[in-house]
Amino acid sequence: MPFFLVIGAGVVGLTTALELRSRYPEAKIVIAAKYLPGDSAPEYTSAWGGANWFPAATDNGPQQDWEAITYRKFKTLSSDKPECGIRPMNIRWHYENPIETTGILTPATGKLWFEDLVGGLKKIEKDELPEGTAFGFEMASFVIDVQKYLPWLQTEAIRLNIEIHRRIFGHIDEAFKLYPQATAVFNCTGLGAMSLGGVADNSMFPARGQIMLVQGPEKPLQNMYFRAPHRAGEATHIFPRGERGGVILGGCRQKNNWSGEVDLAFAEVIKRRCCSLVPELGKPEDLKIIKHGVGLRPGREGGPRVESEIRDGKMIIHNYGAGGVGFQASWYVSAI
Repeated sequence: MPFFLVIGAGVVGLTTALELRSRYPEAKIVIAAKYLPGDSAPEYTSAWGGANWFPAATDNGPQQDWEAITYRKFKTLSSDKPECGIRPMNIRWHYENPIETTGILTPATGKLWFEDLVGGLKKIEKDELPEGTAFGFEMASFVIDVQKYLPWLQTEAIRLNIEIHRRIFGHIDEAFKLYPQATAVFNCTGLGAMSLGGVADNSMFPARGQIMLVQGPEKPLQNMYFRAPHRAGEATHIFPRGERGGVILGGCRQKNNWSGEVDLAFAEVIKRRCCSLVPELGKPEDLKIIKHGVGLRPGREGGPRVESEIRDGKMIIHNYGAGGVGFQASWYVSAI
């Protein structure tokens, strides 16, 4: 009987374990991780996701397949498991640059690869565009309440007889010493891959994000919103949280910034940006803040590492470095 050990319990680690269970109903599966759902450390990035589905792939390569797989999975979950925290919601995207310069078009085709996947795109007309934006479109997507979704994934794992252990690994070799019967180890350590002995991936870097949860307007927002700026790292996003109430406002992507502290001055910038993009939120000074949050995304030069390695005769499958697309590509393990 195979025995799979998954190191890491972020969204990638949890979904990896669940996908393994679907393939190997009789296997022994253990998730071992420093952080688990319910924890709030900045390094436990999944806890601070917005989150939603929007593709980052532009190259007709593996990442495009991963994101398409996850879109279809979210569609199924939102329909069959509404309690999981995923629900359909359109997103309105606004760009300050002409579409040809944004980097979102697939080079080989000059098109947006996901148009058919999501059922088409609706162009936002000029008179609807926020000031300073060049173009925009609306598409079908999914909003994810991560504070419901992560515990749901954990509950599903337990229901499917997957063991969950809180454990810290200093070196990848410790996995086989502590679990000598393991057939394979799945390394889903995210940013931890940067310091994990035997991996020590110097291509990894933190991409700091900052968000806040605010009380929603009296009339609930019906869409998610995103504004892509001229300068990288300063995107504005607005994600309603649904039945639990509140709206997530963000954000930023600050490369190589390790700070887990909330920058209150920057929080004011976020409020101004979001209220400018969606006036229905009200005035920045009137927003009622429920809480602030900071997460360190597991960025990686060259994109995610998804590959196998034989180490001293033992199988290791690396599955980390998703950056800010962990949720929207999380079910890609099924494509490995």
